[in-house]
Amino acid sequence: MFPDISRPSTQFLHMQPWFSQLPEETQARVADRVFTQAGSKGDVLLHAGEEVKGWYAVLSGLVKLQSSSSQGRVSAFLGVPDGEWFGEGSALKAEPRRYDVIALRDTLLLCLPRAQFDELLADSLPFNHFLVAHLNRRLGQAMAIIEAGRLRSPEQRVALYLSRVFWQGRRRLVLSQEELGHLAGLSRQTVNRALKSMEQQGLVSLEFGRVTMLDEHALAAYAVRPEV
Repeated sequence: MFPDISRPSTQFLHMQPWFSQLPEETQARVADRVFTQAGSKGDVLLHAGEEVKGWYAVLSGLVKLQSSSSQGRVSAFLGVPDGEWFGEGSALKAEPRRYDVIALRDTLLLCLPRAQFDELLADSLPFNHFLVAHLNRRLGQAMAIIEAGRLRSPEQRVALYLSRVFWQGRRRLVLSQEELGHLAGLSRQTVNRALKSMEQQGLVSLEFGRVTMLDEHALAAYAVRPEV
C-alpha cells in the first residue's frame, strides 16, 4: 500500500523530478523508508564524525553546514534552505560525516536511507541525472565561496550569499541579518552595513526579516566586480 500522500515527506518526494519516473513498487518502497528528524534553532542535527545514514533534504527550516578545526576555529561553508538536498558527497563515501549540520531556525529534515540511495544510484537514470546536476551546482557554489573568501570584500560576500548561486528560483528571501551573518561568516553589524548600501543602490529592498532582490543581474555583478 502506498504511504499516506498527506505526509510532508511523501508530498516532498512527489515534487522531485526523478521520483515520478520510478516504478510504482520502487516509489512505494522509497516513500515508506524515508524518515524525518526535527530540531530546534541552534540544535546540532547531524554531528561530524558520525556514521552517515543517508541523503538529506530540508523539508522546512534552514540549516548551515559547519566544520571546526583542531584549534576550535569554526567555519560555516554552506546554508541549505527548505526544499533542497544536501550531503550527497557524504552519502557517496564510506566514511564518517566531516561536518556538523546546525539548525538556524526550527527545522525538519528528511533522510533518504543509504540503502535506497544506493539502489537508486544503481538502477535509476533520472535519479543519476538529478544527482549530477545537483553536484555540479554544489561545485559552483564551492568555487564561489573559495573565491569570495580570498578576493572579495565583506560587502561582496553578502551580495554573493543573496544571489542565485545559493537561492535558485527565489526572489524574496525570508532571512534575518543574523542568519545571513552565520552563512557569510560575518558579524551582524557588517551584514547590516552591506544591506543598507545595497538598498541605497537599488539592488535589494529590506523589510523585517526579509530581503527582496530588485535587480538580480546588478546584484550578481556587484558580488564579483574588481573593486567596491
